[in-house]
Amino acid sequence: MLLPRHYENLHILHENTLPNRAYYIPASVRLDDPVENREASDRLQLLGGDWLFRYYPSVEDLDDPFWEETFDTDDFTILPVPSVWQNHGYDTHQYIDGQYPFPMDPPYLPYDNPCGAYRRTFDYHPCAQAPLVHLSFEGVDSCLYVWLNGQYIGYSQVSHSTSEFDLTPHIREGNNTLAVLVVKWCDGSYFEDQDKFRMSGIFRDVYLLQRTVDGITDYTVHGAPDGTVTVTMERRGQPVPVTLTLYDRENHPVAHTVTTGNTAVLSVPAPRLWSAEDPYLYTLTMDAGDEYITEQVGLRDIRVAHNTVLLNGSPIKFHGVNRHDSDPQTGFAISVAQMKRDLTVMRQHNINAIRTSHYPNAPQFYQLCDRYGFYVMDEADMEAEGPIHAYRRYTRPEERREHWHEMIIDDPRYTETVVDRVQRCVIRDKNRPSVVIWSAGNESAYGCTVEEALRWIKHYDPTRLTHYESALYHTKDRKMDYSCLDLYSRMYPAVGDIHRYMANQPDKPYVLCEYSHGLGNSNGDLEDYFEVIEAYDAVCGGFVWEWCDHAIYKGDTPDGKPIYYYGGDHGEWQHNRWYCLDGLVHPDRRPKSGLLEFKNVHTPVRIVRWQDGDLTLHNYRDFTDTAAYASLRYRLTCDGVTVAEGTLPAVAIPPHGEGTVPLVLEVPTEGRCFLQVETVLTRAEGLLPAGHPLGMHEITVADRPCASLPMAPVLPASPLAVREDHRTLTVENRCLRYVYDKRTGLFRELTVEGKPLLQRPMELDIWRAPMGIDRNNLDTWKAAGLNRAVTRAYETSYTADGDGVDIRTTLSMTPIGLQRILTVQATWHISPTGSIRVTLDAVKDPDFPLLPRFGLRLFLPKTMCQVRYSGIGPEESYYDKRRTGYHGVFDTTVEAMHVDYVYPQENGSRSDCDYLQLTGEGRTLQVTAGEPFSFSASPYTREELEQKGHSYELEPCGHTVLCIDYRQNGLGSTSCGVVLLPPYRFDQLDIHFEVQLDIG
Repeated sequence: MLLPRHYENLHILHENTLPNRAYYIPASVRLDDPVENREASDRLQLLGGDWLFRYYPSVEDLDDPFWEETFDTDDFTILPVPSVWQNHGYDTHQYIDGQYPFPMDPPYLPYDNPCGAYRRTFDYHPCAQAPLVHLSFEGVDSCLYVWLNGQYIGYSQVSHSTSEFDLTPHIREGNNTLAVLVVKWCDGSYFEDQDKFRMSGIFRDVYLLQRTVDGITDYTVHGAPDGTVTVTMERRGQPVPVTLTLYDRENHPVAHTVTTGNTAVLSVPAPRLWSAEDPYLYTLTMDAGDEYITEQVGLRDIRVAHNTVLLNGSPIKFHGVNRHDSDPQTGFAISVAQMKRDLTVMRQHNINAIRTSHYPNAPQFYQLCDRYGFYVMDEADMEAEGPIHAYRRYTRPEERREHWHEMIIDDPRYTETVVDRVQRCVIRDKNRPSVVIWSAGNESAYGCTVEEALRWIKHYDPTRLTHYESALYHTKDRKMDYSCLDLYSRMYPAVGDIHRYMANQPDKPYVLCEYSHGLGNSNGDLEDYFEVIEAYDAVCGGFVWEWCDHAIYKGDTPDGKPIYYYGGDHGEWQHNRWYCLDGLVHPDRRPKSGLLEFKNVHTPVRIVRWQDGDLTLHNYRDFTDTAAYASLRYRLTCDGVTVAEGTLPAVAIPPHGEGTVPLVLEVPTEGRCFLQVETVLTRAEGLLPAGHPLGMHEITVADRPCASLPMAPVLPASPLAVREDHRTLTVENRCLRYVYDKRTGLFRELTVEGKPLLQRPMELDIWRAPMGIDRNNLDTWKAAGLNRAVTRAYETSYTADGDGVDIRTTLSMTPIGLQRILTVQATWHISPTGSIRVTLDAVKDPDFPLLPRFGLRLFLPKTMCQVRYSGIGPEESYYDKRRTGYHGVFDTTVEAMHVDYVYPQENGSRSDCDYLQLTGEGRTLQVTAGEPFSFSASPYTREELEQKGHSYELEPCGHTVLCIDYRQNGLGSTSCGVVLLPPYRFDQLDIHFEVQLDIG
């Protein structure tokens, strides 16, 4: 091996790197757009594109000096930069959460530690005004050695932070050869144990910067709400005059000064302050003669007063999300266009804050957040979760947490490593107004290393808040220092935990750094969290876990379905399966229903009450009066049909305030009535155009039985005849033949006008294809046999008269080897026109756990694929996830109702329905019930959804599978941490369900 083993040497984190500095791109003139068009700088030379590449399964195999200019590269291949090499056929993808993917023996790594050798040539043309040349790497996983023209330049680590080298002594005019060795794991990998796919390579931009001999090396800008802008500069060479000019958004100069010192103060008259609602930026130019630096400046102040987080003196709430750099095709090599796409979808759904979980993003990401209005919790590249999974004699989680800190985070040997990671984050991003919180890292326990890092942050930048959730997990042998932490942070707390914290005279604001885990079909608890967050000024909000599903795109199937891989699909033995599919959006950024729920929960205007012709509304924005941004549209529905709608009179509701507008409505005297108010932008706001809907809030006006059901389809009436044998009851007339199975207490055949309506026997159904949120119940459910219960009927009797046929049966649901789960009294009525009315009275054995669902399952012809229903739509909704849409009448298809989760599971339900109509080939089935019900109609059986591991593997069963549910168990977000809240648990012991099937 030709290299020094810096990659497992705690005393060499970096070698020959330039000092950390704020991110900026210099130029010879002012840049019009330093964010989305930094390439316009004549002092920037991007080195992306095709590089020569060779992969080594072990760094120990590196026997040849590939960095020498004369080295034969004929056997090298081509690899694009930026990229990750696993996406190009080298090494293997691995998704893992928590455990280290190598033996836990810090700081040592396996000898079989893969590496990649990179080479490229580039032309350099000297600039007399800027003779210095610096080489910047914005992101390399996990560490890198650098050579230029055969000369060793240096070494660095910290994957998600910038490493910068001085090439001036070694670069030459004309052709140059740059060589880089990237090692998959280094001692820093013990601090990069984030929940993600593990990938390697040069994944962010690489570039040269031409710099002046005399000029600015670093600077700190602080813009205060009183309009004072203070710029503190670090220089090299001679103290040349620096001209600082501040421009407003219209490019008018508003402040100007010249200094040869290190500090300049500018004063902005009538300052306009920065916030996520009004991300107003001034442009600062710093002209040092032969070099211009163009910077965005926001004037704002973030602080804590009386346990409340204040921005510019006003309480704020973070409606946030955790975001990884992740794309199914590019891995964590993310372009500005991809960043902007994410921010656009976030803004469309009322997200105003981002936690960069769990590492700094590319520097341009923060500039986009400045520009488009997002609060950012900027997190250092640190997660040392691995030691909590160390083998111990004890297994209880609380015991593991008590010893978590011992191996790494409370060991002084690692203080330099932890502080370095924090410094590289803070110093690079210190000028970003969007960054309001520094987070020292994630899930690493607490100890002396983090205490020192937090002390450094507070000394270096006292203007922002500090955060570190793992401060909860520490040694009991000494008193820990929390004096440099501004926020009390929890992940996945129960709602009750927050109330208890607030009842105990807290000394810090509360933030939910992770909550409402989005694994698969989830996020049923967002309204409950919203209510508790809004109940207390000292709860400053939270960040949903997480933004996007992580998956690897593998092309399309022959019929055009995308193929996505998750943990274990690449043959790796150590993985966490599909736990990476926990986002608010699918891998391709299609919103999941959880994101739709988030949007409507966080719509900025909500109804407080409607009473006596007055509508009282609350404005949840922190700074903006409703008159400045909102048009409010109302709609009154009765039994799903709009009976009144219009635009409310303009009303100026102050931030955090209430306002009342007159709204006189004639509410029908019968039927279920709902009032909806939709907030629509009246002006463009950054990424959103005027006219964009900001969400809808709905309240119940009249909770009465549905009074305007559609006319039921009927068959021509004729007398019914009944034939009975020891197994069946056959009910028939000239239009129908219904066969009732006395062994199951359900119909096994429904034939109408000679054509079978049922393709398989009817079923009593208590199971659902498991979802991510079911993972904590699943073993219990299966142990209780809920997934294998069979139906058995006992006594069956019938009566017949001119009104029809009544069948009465006692039946049960019982799993093999266990006792009855349910005892059910079923009463069926068949009318001469073919309608079926059933009453199911079920009693559950209290020893059994709560049920996934209770209802009927019917297998209908696949031609019955047109769907109309009155309920919550147009997207899926569940017992506790009801704000994805609104009450109305919706038309869709069976195919469109299926939600294509990467990992197949229960999906597509529609809740709080008054009726359902399925039609096809001249046949209609209408479903109504005694109370509002839920249903799903799918081309797939739940068995198919449960047995297949990927959506692209699903095969339609050839029928329309109709599930008519009395109720399903709620969703919550129980895949991580919390239990389902009591109101949403389907733990009833007595069930009464009436359903009517009308056929025509």
